[in-house]
Amino acid sequence: MTPLSYLLQRGTAMALVPLVIIHLAVIIWAIQGGLSAEEILSRTRGSLLWAAFYGLFVLAAAIHAGIGVQTVLREWTPLGRRAATGLGHGLIALLLVLGARAVYAVVWA
Repeated sequence: MTPLSYLLQRGTAMALVPLVIIHLAVIIWAIQGGLSAEEILSRTRGSLLWAAFYGLFVLAAAIHAGIGVQTVLREWTPLGRRAATGLGHGLIALLLVLGARAVYAVVWA
């Protein structure tokens, strides 16, 4: 693992802790409040705050997962560094695209 990968992995882990806690708290609050999916989406429509929150969540999760998968592939498979790095970067790209689509759907669609 390169020093940059190490810093990104640890940095995204630190960013994900409060993001996950807030996300779970909002889910629990919404469920206990009896909100329907329609009511939840009506509250997130057009909200730059929710777009920024979940955009940051997606970015941190994608980078964290991609680096983690790359590390696991290098340690547990016969793949070389280049192949593991390519697959890790591919996963980051895939998660960013899927996550961006989800954020768009929740906030603007």
